[in-house]
Order: sequence, then C-alpha cells, then structure tokens
Amino acid sequence: MTTAQLEKMRLELRRGVLVLAVLASLKQPHYGYSLRKQLQQDGIDIDEGTLYPLIRRLADQELLDSEWHKTDGRERRYYQLSALGTELLNQLTTEWQQLNGAIAKVLIKE
Repeated sequence: MTTAQLEKMRLELRRGVLVLAVLASLKQPHYGYSLRKQLQQDGIDIDEGTLYPLIRRLADQELLDSEWHKTDGRERRYYQLSALGTELLNQLTTEWQQLNGAIAKVLIKE
C-alpha cells in the first residue's frame, strides 16, 4: 500500500469521528480557533479548512447555537451544543461505544 492510499483511508476513518469529537467538545462554548486548540490538546489534529465548514454545517443543521461575543477587543462567534445537538451527541456516543466494542472484537480475532 502506498503512502497516498494509507492517507486516503486514514482520512475516511477520521471523517465521522471528527463530527463526534466536535460535538463533544462543544458542550462548552468555543469560537473556531479555541475549539481547534482544544481538539489539538486532546490529541485530535484538525485543520481549519476542515473544522470551519464542519462547524457551519452543524450550525445549519441546528445542532449548535451561536452567539457573538466581544473578547479582547474582537468580535468572535461562540458555538455551543443546542438541545438537538445534545440529544444527537448522546445517541452518537452510544452508537460509537457499541461500534467500538464490536470492532475491538473483530480486530482481536485470529
């Protein structure tokens, strides 16, 4: 397998997980850059070109609430889970835990 093939498969694997990570991180309010830094601190590296469209899409789906706040003399748009987003996060967390358990069983089979 080439490096390019591996990278493509790695990105596919990460795509759905990033949605879960962003939703979970937005239990607390963040603006885009602070969310990116929080995810990086948690070991999830995500570039701006992926994160910002994802945040906008989740907000358009009414999974996030947003408010403008003036911080350090700058206007920043803060995002946080909406009630609908919290409900979805709970459902996806359960789904993730079940899937992760099943995949773990498959991976340890010989």
